[in-house]
Amino acid sequence: MKSRIGLMIILIIMVSAMAVNAHHSVSALYDAQKTIKIEGTIISFAFRSPHSLLVVEAPDAEGKTQRWDVAWNAARELAGQNITRESLKAGDKVVITGNPGRRAEDHIVRMVTFLRPSDGLTWGTRQGETFR
Repeated sequence: MKSRIGLMIILIIMVSAMAVNAHHSVSALYDAQKTIKIEGTIISFAFRSPHSLLVVEAPDAEGKTQRWDVAWNAARELAGQNITRESLKAGDKVVITGNPGRRAEDHIVRMVTFLRPSDGLTWGTRQGETFR
């Protein structure tokens, strides 16, 4: 009986370690030392966990329109910050600052701040702080 309990504990520890290791490292994907700004139109918004995702059509550094995958916080965390599944719609114009992907050709960004100019909806800024 004791060996069976010990085996279960070892199995639980192994499974837990695999789950932690499976989650990607932010620093492996994004360059936290750099910040870029993209201004464009929302194509889609996936309100989910572990990361919500915006797809935004916006120009790159050379002015060529690209589809950017913008990683955001988990749905539960965003909901606690008054961002819901209905907050953003395809067609909304947005201004996003974030950490770019380590490979520019991937067109990925980790969200740092968000602005929807049409109504002033912001995220990632402190009370009263604005950005442009």
